[in-house]
Amino acid sequence: MIGAGASLPGIVAAKCGGRVILSDGAEIQNCLDNCRLSCQINNLEDVSVIGLTWGQISPDLVLLPQIDIILGSDVFYEPKDFEDILTTVFYLMQKNPHMLFWTTYQERSADWSIEALLYKWNMECVHIQLETFNADEECLAGSSLPGSHTVHMMIITRRTGIPSVTYSQFSGKI
Repeated sequence: MIGAGASLPGIVAAKCGGRVILSDGAEIQNCLDNCRLSCQINNLEDVSVIGLTWGQISPDLVLLPQIDIILGSDVFYEPKDFEDILTTVFYLMQKNPHMLFWTTYQERSADWSIEALLYKWNMECVHIQLETFNADEECLAGSSLPGSHTVHMMIITRRTGIPSVTYSQFSGKI
C-alpha cells in the first residue's frame, strides 16, 4: 500500500487475510505512527509499516518482498506528486512484472491528467466502472451529496510488448 494515509484500505485488506505492508512518506512520521497505531488497535501484528518517499530509491524500497498488488487510495491528490508516484510504481513493476496498481482518483481539475505519464513510463490503465460494484451513482459510497461524483477506480499495469528497463538505469532518484 503506497500513501497509506489513515491506512483504512490496507487495514481492510489485512483483515481479509492479505499480507500487507503499509507505507507513506518517510518524512511524515506522524502518519507512519498512526498506521502503526491502526494496526495495533486492529490486532494486526504481522503488518509492516515503512517509510517510502515517492520518486526516491531507499533501502526499504529496494528490499521490499514480491508484491502482487499495490493499493493506492486517492494518491493522485497533488499534481506535483503524479510523476513521483508513477516512477515509484514503475520501479516496483520492474521488480514484479505481473504486479497490479489498483487506485482511485477523484477528478479535481480537468487540467490534471496522468495519461501522458502513463505513456512515458510504459504503463496502461483500465478504468473500472462503478456499475461493477452495483453502486448507485447518485449515492456513491453512501453519500447523497449533490453534484457530480468524479471518483474513478483504475487498474494500472505495465504496457505489454514494451522492453523492460534495467535497474542500472536508475540513479538515486526514480
